[in-house]
Amino acid sequence: MQIHVWGVRGSLAAPLTNAELFTKIETAVQLAVKQGLHDPRQVQELLGQLPWQVSHTAGGNTSCIEVVAGNHSIIFDAGTGMRPCGIDLLRRSAGKPMDVHVLLSHTHWDHICGFPFFIPAYISGTRITFYGVHDGLEDRFRGQQDPCYFPITLDAMAADKKFVQLPEQGHFTIGDIAADTMPLHHPGGSCGYRITCGKKTVVYATDSEYRDFSLPATKPVLEFFSGADLVIFDSQYTFLENVEKENWGHSNMFTGIDIAIEAGVKKLLFTHHDPAYNDEKLWEIFQKAQEYLNVYPEHTELQLELAYEGLTINL
Repeated sequence: MQIHVWGVRGSLAAPLTNAELFTKIETAVQLAVKQGLHDPRQVQELLGQLPWQVSHTAGGNTSCIEVVAGNHSIIFDAGTGMRPCGIDLLRRSAGKPMDVHVLLSHTHWDHICGFPFFIPAYISGTRITFYGVHDGLEDRFRGQQDPCYFPITLDAMAADKKFVQLPEQGHFTIGDIAADTMPLHHPGGSCGYRITCGKKTVVYATDSEYRDFSLPATKPVLEFFSGADLVIFDSQYTFLENVEKENWGHSNMFTGIDIAIEAGVKKLLFTHHDPAYNDEKLWEIFQKAQEYLNVYPEHTELQLELAYEGLTINL
């Protein structure tokens, strides 16, 4: 399996501002001066030494993560990250029609508003299958592209589009990929997915809040996450903010670590970043999460990763 990260923001797209870009450039130049950089050949070495929050940006697009498994392209959610995802799919397919499977956690705007800009949907012969647990899935997409809100209707997009209604908790297949669903705690409802291809398993669990840590409440979650090679986890808030925003339907890195350790997860990818958090803030929270992981016995093999646009993970 290969995982491509296209959109990592929650609630609202949050592009890098000019002020934030200026701060990154200023910091890099200050480090160059401090090191006495005078030869262009030293530039690459300097870039490799820059802190993550200076050399990277998490990105501003909303939820969209692609999993390439065998001959299948599976896309989790259709946020604004779906636009660059579509461009890259076209590059990889050399512009030919393709089969795409879109697994939707739910239909809040930040998880569907990228689809009207998904270029493969305008190519005749392309087949797009949407999967979701919510009623009236097709009507929700049609409503988003009502002429009052968008100039191109769903029917005007040339691709063949199919909508599959899934049970809140059940099993289905996509070719040789086994998939399961699980309801998540979020206003209006959200759906988690567990997909397995060969010996590799990925769990996508965004837009979920974990409040009840009694055994009856945690057992289904632990079973759903159990032994996964990768869990893509909603960590929108800090732990304190998560307490302050109870019932908003999101979680934090520290809760994710607790669950992942108990479930025997191998790698935890934190995503759905709050639009108010800049790269420096995200990196600060992530470092605290790394420190928190050290509280557990040294033999733990759990790996932590901060999601950012352009990240590729090979399993």
